[in-house]
Amino acid sequence: MGRLIVWNIASVDGYFEGAQQWDLRLHEHIWGEDLRQLSLRFGEELGLLVFGRVTYEGMAAHWPDADDESEIAEYMNAAPKLVASRTLTTATWHNTEVAADIVDELSRRKRVDERPIYVFGSALLTDSLLQAGLVDELLIGIAPVILGEGTPLFKPAASPLPLQLVEARAIDTGGVLLRYAVPSAEQTSRIERHAERDV
Repeated sequence: MGRLIVWNIASVDGYFEGAQQWDLRLHEHIWGEDLRQLSLRFGEELGLLVFGRVTYEGMAAHWPDADDESEIAEYMNAAPKLVASRTLTTATWHNTEVAADIVDELSRRKRVDERPIYVFGSALLTDSLLQAGLVDELLIGIAPVILGEGTPLFKPAASPLPLQLVEARAIDTGGVLLRYAVPSAEQTSRIERHAERDV
């Protein structure tokens, strides 16, 4: 069964973009050789890339003609891609399919594909997938910058979601990579019952 891994970058104060959509200047504070190597590793191991519609449109506008980071552009353009959208009917970026019911589609693909499924960016989609219990791992790059305003990476939730730290690693630019396992609903319930007993 394949793992679904969400990858995103956030500022120290929790924003994944600035006040304007696609204001990603925070990436300048974390990008370096360590993150470049991580990005290349994504390309070697992934079985599927997944985007929400807004992220897809930005990626599809950038990568086909990108002349920088050619190795990354190569796998971004070649990789199988899935865009979650109820409004798009076709996708023009090479090797991309559209899924109107993304929860059902990713549930099916996790059962049949052993390779990791990566969600890049796509905060709204990430929220939906967390609520559906489909996310196995959160991989977050904390950029060493305080934005002060912007779009939060995570949406308000009705209850806390406990996470299990797998890795915390400083990288060459002063950023930090945080890798968390997301417990299943059954594991979360067990953790909450245990916490209640300890009170």
